[in-house]
Amino acid sequence: MSAIHNAKAIFDLSAPPHTLGLPVPHSTHSFWINSPGANPLAKEGSEDDLTPDSDICIIGSGITGVSAAYHLARSLAAEEDVPCSGATGRNGGHLTAEIFDNFVFRESNYGPDEAKKAHKLEIHTERELVRLIKAEGWEEIVDLVSNHRVGLLVNTKEMQATKADYDAAKAAQADLIENVEWLTEEEEYGSSYPAYRHPGNNVWPLKLVTQLYKLAKKLNPNLNLHTNTPVKSISLSAAGPHRWTLSTPRGNIQCSYVIHATNAYASHLLPHLHGPKGIIQTRGQAIALRSAAPSAELTQDAWVGTLGWKYWFPRPVSSPKDRPLIIFGGGRDESGPGLESYIVDDSTLNPNVSRALRKYLPPLFPGKYEEGREPEMEWIPLKHRVWGTTKVNILVLDIPGMGCRVDMPGGPIF
Repeated sequence: MSAIHNAKAIFDLSAPPHTLGLPVPHSTHSFWINSPGANPLAKEGSEDDLTPDSDICIIGSGITGVSAAYHLARSLAAEEDVPCSGATGRNGGHLTAEIFDNFVFRESNYGPDEAKKAHKLEIHTERELVRLIKAEGWEEIVDLVSNHRVGLLVNTKEMQATKADYDAAKAAQADLIENVEWLTEEEEYGSSYPAYRHPGNNVWPLKLVTQLYKLAKKLNPNLNLHTNTPVKSISLSAAGPHRWTLSTPRGNIQCSYVIHATNAYASHLLPHLHGPKGIIQTRGQAIALRSAAPSAELTQDAWVGTLGWKYWFPRPVSSPKDRPLIIFGGGRDESGPGLESYIVDDSTLNPNVSRALRKYLPPLFPGKYEEGREPEMEWIPLKHRVWGTTKVNILVLDIPGMGCRVDMPGGPIF
């Protein structure tokens, strides 16, 4: 069963009786965040005076929060931890739209039009990010690799489910379906199993968001990022020109509008989003594993396996003879009952997932990955089931002449 089919079962689980609060201290170290020099904004604005008031506050400085700031082009910002310390700084690094994956599930549950819209949104997001990276000349800075995504199909069940999704998307005339190429085990593409392939990309997520923040700051010098500044609560202002008061350990910020981009922690500030009718936190896991084979033998393709439950790609190297580091994530299908739902502790690892990630690649790619090799890093990405950043940030936007009002309690959620 695919990841999205099993995800549906999560909504039948009983939610904890209370919201899950703010992130825990001592998170596992992520390759994207904790590699030397990866996070120049780690302490940005953490000691400066807080901006006392602003038009818009964006809570969250991951890809969602910084994208909102960029598109609004006028901002000020605050974060509980370092920028992108949540899902954006802990994910798998893939930047590839699902061209037909899970189309049957989406079509059967929401209808063909909504299924196509979901895929169009993914395609639009991928295209616009790649376009921006190239237009700004960030390719080398963010380690953009544009090549293929290969979906490995190791048994009949996986083949049948994948073909069903493909056929449904093709019948619905989904965008880019013509770009899908089917590979047989006889073809020289890197594995001895059947597979499908289509264009795809991967990036260093934190470096992308850092560049996006710098661009937004260039567009509007009033944009400020305050790291290590958790928002403890949001309340209606008693007086003054701004509607909301954001309470932080460093003082209060007043603003007229609030955008929540806090991913798995949204219900901390918006308790009505707790549980299956709101946002369900799910804990992922990822490793950085050195390959046994040189880059020339592995290619630069990104991969998915077990119907989306596992995903990996090789990092760029200086020479084709170098053995690349593989960023390999997933494995929740082997995590145990509950699929790591309603868990926000990213300071510990699931031993079942650790074993699954270590054992998966060697038998599928003999000689290319060593049995028993330990990863160089292992970490926890937190996600949600309905997107934002795990570690809570704030972006605050001064927009002259704004006259609309936001009536949703606490502001909109992303």
